[in-house]
Amino acid sequence: MHEIVSKQRTFFNSQKTKELSFRLQQLKTLEKVLKQNEKLLLEAIYKDFKKSSFETYATELALVYQEIAHAKKYLSAWARPKRVATNWVNFPAKSYIIPEPLGVCLVIGAWNYPYNLSFSPVVAAIAAGNTIILKPSEIPSETSKVMYQLISEHFDEAFFTVVEGGVAETTELLKQKFDKIFFTGSTPVGKIIYKAGAEQLTPVTLELGGKSPAFVTASANITMTAKRLVWGKFLNAGQTCIATDYVMVDKAVEAKFLEACKREIEKANYAFENNNYVQIINDKNFERLASLIDTDKVYYGGNTDASQRYIEPTILQNVDFEDAVMQDEIFGPILPVIRYSNLSEAIQKVQQLPKPLSCYVFTTKASERKQILNTLSFGGGAVNDTVMQITNSSLPFGGVGLSGMGSYHGEAGFKTFSHYKSILHKANWLELPLKYSPLSNKKLWWIKQFFKF
Repeated sequence: MHEIVSKQRTFFNSQKTKELSFRLQQLKTLEKVLKQNEKLLLEAIYKDFKKSSFETYATELALVYQEIAHAKKYLSAWARPKRVATNWVNFPAKSYIIPEPLGVCLVIGAWNYPYNLSFSPVVAAIAAGNTIILKPSEIPSETSKVMYQLISEHFDEAFFTVVEGGVAETTELLKQKFDKIFFTGSTPVGKIIYKAGAEQLTPVTLELGGKSPAFVTASANITMTAKRLVWGKFLNAGQTCIATDYVMVDKAVEAKFLEACKREIEKANYAFENNNYVQIINDKNFERLASLIDTDKVYYGGNTDASQRYIEPTILQNVDFEDAVMQDEIFGPILPVIRYSNLSEAIQKVQQLPKPLSCYVFTTKASERKQILNTLSFGGGAVNDTVMQITNSSLPFGGVGLSGMGSYHGEAGFKTFSHYKSILHKANWLELPLKYSPLSNKKLWWIKQFFKF
């Protein structure tokens, strides 16, 4: 690990990655490698948890390609020094900010969207001019293997390399000195990563999770709400960090909402053979999720098959905040529904939980929308939709509090992997004597005047 980091630091210090032409070429190479090897990528992820070609392209590769295209289009503008105002105290001078790469970066990917959550931050790191060590999750072993194969064959390891392995390898990596660590995963592991970064005073971006709520008010378009909410929840069998974790629904429309969700699930006909559903990633997660299904509260679904790591799309009703399913992030195809009679009280209940990664608001009333968005703190979200905010590269993606720190996507990703160097550029044709000895009350008076502007 030390040798790999040392090679990358030497390469970074050569200044080659600071050339925009080099960065653009690496982005083009990554895009070409992925597109030419889509068949390998699709086969690998299907072996890991039966994710179909359609869903892999739509939720993983398409988003990576979009990030690459966005970076190629705007890179020169992002990397350009930016003029800022200069105060009168520094007259005559100009001031500007120079974006510069941080250096050697460690990107630790997540298992639930192994391509998207590994390569999207890599795109940002390349665009910003860094070298990268990518540590993909070892849980989907086939995707980890194919990422290692493709990157090893097409990139100089002194610039971009993949390190495979589990806890032992990650622990060893974290002992090295990096200039940036980017982690996507669970909050408990995020704390370990953050602590390791602190030991080296390395800046860390954490993309974590949490219990992301959806509010369904009495004014919501129930048919459209159910359609969009069911799709976002059961996409990837609920193994999505920004999926709705639970629903707060006005009791006046609860029955109608539940019935509409049931119809949408039945219409979708979620099944492996229909290429619209995936396995739970491993036995450990399957057992954890199965234990959260309270059969007395099942409104729809609830069936499981351990041999296939299959959990049927499940809706729970009559749920309260003390239930087991409400104690931690679910990260699976179980949707608890909690009724409320007063929106303000419902918001207060959610406020008592850690700040979530996402929040979704289904309403047609501006007053309700503003009340929820202006009161609750969360990473990001959507009004009258779920999950789709992640597809807009112009929207920074990240959490707050226990759901993460820092953001990426588009220019936000470039900024995450950059340092902004502030420069005061002084002219030589004039130098005011105010700051030099001998000091006087008159000079102090003039200084006070200058600082007013």
